[in-house]
Amino acid sequence: MKSEEFAAAIIVIFLVVAAIATVVYWYWHQCLLKERAEIMRDAIKHRDFSFRLPTHGLFFGEKALQEALNDMGQEIQKLVAHSEVESWQKLTRVLTHEIMNAITPIQSISQAYLSYPETKDSPYGEGIRAINDTSTGLLAFVESYRKLTQLQEPEMTEVNMLSFARSLASLYPNLHWDIDIPADMVLQADENMLRQVFINLVKNAIEAEAKKIGMSSQPAHSLLFFSNDGHIIPLDMQQEIFIPFFTTKRNGSGIGLSLSRQILMKQGMMLSLAESPVRGYNVTFRIEKN
Repeated sequence: MKSEEFAAAIIVIFLVVAAIATVVYWYWHQCLLKERAEIMRDAIKHRDFSFRLPTHGLFFGEKALQEALNDMGQEIQKLVAHSEVESWQKLTRVLTHEIMNAITPIQSISQAYLSYPETKDSPYGEGIRAINDTSTGLLAFVESYRKLTQLQEPEMTEVNMLSFARSLASLYPNLHWDIDIPADMVLQADENMLRQVFINLVKNAIEAEAKKIGMSSQPAHSLLFFSNDGHIIPLDMQQEIFIPFFTTKRNGSGIGLSLSRQILMKQGMMLSLAESPVRGYNVTFRIEKN
């Protein structure tokens, strides 16, 4: 009888321990889900839709939901980027048109007055020349921004990315290049426009005092990674760098990254800042097919 009571006690203890373990695991799992929800809520609040949370430790239904949310975040990021580009294009088109309409007559009239001999020797000559120089400079400044709204249509061809990367590296021999791209990786792109994008990225890296450039890929996902060891981009600026005219450089125009993103969008690709840089680098940009 005692053995039966002992066995029963063991079973009871086992069931109690199992129940406690189940409750602890359930509570831990709920905390895990709550933490994920808070991370995604915070990311959306800061308009960072690049989050990709891991799916290990989740049940199959939760795993499928997390994968869907990860994919949704990527799609929202692309839609937001497209919307921002269209909005800035419209705004830039209106502003450049209005400024050109206002400045052109001033430039023409001041130029005409400067052509008169009596104006050159008068007390007003220096002032008129200053007006002419300022208006001419402003017209040239505005004209440079028209490229944001007047991009040519791409001529799509097959571009071998390994050959492309090597030719790009030859333009900057003072940088250390680490190229890890399969020999057979090909992208459908306008090679000249694509080269301009990468030249912009290299120039930005050099201005950030980079000494090393990395180009790698994930061919299965049509992904390219462009990395550099220059200054880290502050977290509060990472969402701003693709906005036209935004720059932290004293003499910067603020159109390089915005223009590069627009060039790639016209070719069915997206340029974005990777959430985590490739190991060994401080900054990584992602280029992927839409």
